[in-house]
Amino acid sequence: MRKLVISSPLKIKKAIPKIKAKIDIHTDLKRNTLIINGNEFDEFTVEKIVQAIDFGFEIDDALMLLKDDRSLEFVNIKEHTHRKNLAEIRSRVIGTEGKAKQTIETLTDSSIVIHNNVVGIIADTAHMPYTIQGMISLIQGAKHGNVFSYIERQNANLRKIKPEELGLRDPNHDLKNLD
Repeated sequence: MRKLVISSPLKIKKAIPKIKAKIDIHTDLKRNTLIINGNEFDEFTVEKIVQAIDFGFEIDDALMLLKDDRSLEFVNIKEHTHRKNLAEIRSRVIGTEGKAKQTIETLTDSSIVIHNNVVGIIADTAHMPYTIQGMISLIQGAKHGNVFSYIERQNANLRKIKPEELGLRDPNHDLKNLD
């Protein structure tokens, strides 16, 4: 049994039927407290989903946490800068008309929400370190283009490269051509 203190009970109340459709758990919502009953793994998963919804993620984005390769992380803007103008830093992370945030989401197949001075990220575990590093770099003042190219380079490193893509020769094929 887990108890969670939540700040937006109406959003959680709307999300509970969708969560129960995916996971076999029992919940009890009283004012700003959610009680979760089920097996330990399901309780932990639902806790992460509720935490994501309470933070500001859409229900469908939070339900991505049901996949084993997805995780939820938070980056506190204040921990990575000494600047006092936090609104300017938040706007750097979001970008003009949300383009910077959308580009990072597209490159890393993630979902990003900025709430107050905290950036919430749901991404697969392979891309999570690069997404976090990209956010920290933006917070610290790096150019947007440099951050995007860093993430693209890391994506290229993650892709499995087949030997034929490297231009390596197949010795069996080469020996057949000698005859």
